Amino acid sequence: MIIGVPKETKNSERRVALTPAGARELTAAGHRVLVEAGAGEGSGFADDQYRLAGARIGSAAEAWAAALVVKVKEPIPAEYQYLRRDQILFTYLHLAAAEPLVTALTEAGATAVAYETVQLADGSLPLLAPMSEVAGRMSVMVGAYHLTAPGGGAGLLAGGVPGVRPAEVVVLGAGQAGANAVAQAVGLGADVTVLDLSVPRLRQLDQLYAGRVRTLASSAYEVERCVRQADLVIGAVLIPGDRAPKLVSHELVTQARPGSVFVDIAIDQGGCFEDSTPTTHQAPVYRVANSVFYCVANMPGAVPVTATAALTNATLPYVAAIAAQGWDAAAAADPALARGLATVDGRIAHAQTARAFPRHPSAVAVPVA
Repeated sequence: MIIGVPKETKNSERRVALTPAGARELTAAGHRVLVEAGAGEGSGFADDQYRLAGARIGSAAEAWAAALVVKVKEPIPAEYQYLRRDQILFTYLHLAAAEPLVTALTEAGATAVAYETVQLADGSLPLLAPMSEVAGRMSVMVGAYHLTAPGGGAGLLAGGVPGVRPAEVVVLGAGQAGANAVAQAVGLGADVTVLDLSVPRLRQLDQLYAGRVRTLASSAYEVERCVRQADLVIGAVLIPGDRAPKLVSHELVTQARPGSVFVDIAIDQGGCFEDSTPTTHQAPVYRVANSVFYCVANMPGAVPVTATAALTNATLPYVAAIAAQGWDAAAAADPALARGLATVDGRIAHAQTARAFPRHPSAVAVPVA
């Protein structure tokens, strides 16, 4: 199979979907890999490294013309022209918050498979996990910076110093992103509270941190109480394939501490704060009332060397399976991969995503075998 790797075009996106090592694995298995010129430069990979791995370097149109196109981020409007029916697109899509992309994919009839909804039998998300780990750790780093006076915040050092209180960090959600945010905040010496609906998950964190982290069963009351007292709020909630629930209202933000910071990791899925609007690495923050909001939709793109390696480690076995067997056979052999199907033959194929667009002409989910 011919596998195309276009260069990412989203604002400040420096990741690439395949490393030269991954290209070597695929070409050794007999596949043809076509990488757009310059696609790997932001992650530290020169075109010659791909050539040495057996890949061919070409144009964007040539990469998109492949039978299997692998990307990092969802296509932007300028790329919609490349979508077509005889194509398998494998990338992060986050369709529940992107109706124009839903329309583009369904009108083109493309078979689109979303990294973020490939789901194992235990409910875990193996292709979302590495970027959730990166985003979770980054959320505390960027939040701690924006708590400083130059960053627009209250002028706090996240970890405090002896005799001076540390920042109060509240993490909404204890999944992969939330757990990594907790780890980073604890490492900085912050005062950390995490809320989640799953008591077993909270119990795990309580045991891990031996009482150094407050764990609370999430409810509207507890969210409101904690947000009012927080210096830094990390939104890390996720419903696979669906829009993120709005846990923090505008009214609640107006009651937050002056100079507090809100970081919305869930922004790809629409955001979990009512005031969340996607931002970019070039202009990452804006003010709401007396607080700073950070809502960058591709946070891991700021650390492409780390993120690209982590992503390829996770996606390569699935790419290899699709390339070797074709989509239908690979999905039939692996239910986790089948759950990643987002659109096919002009219809939304993921039930949770379809429910996000009840009035869309393609909203009837297609059963996946």
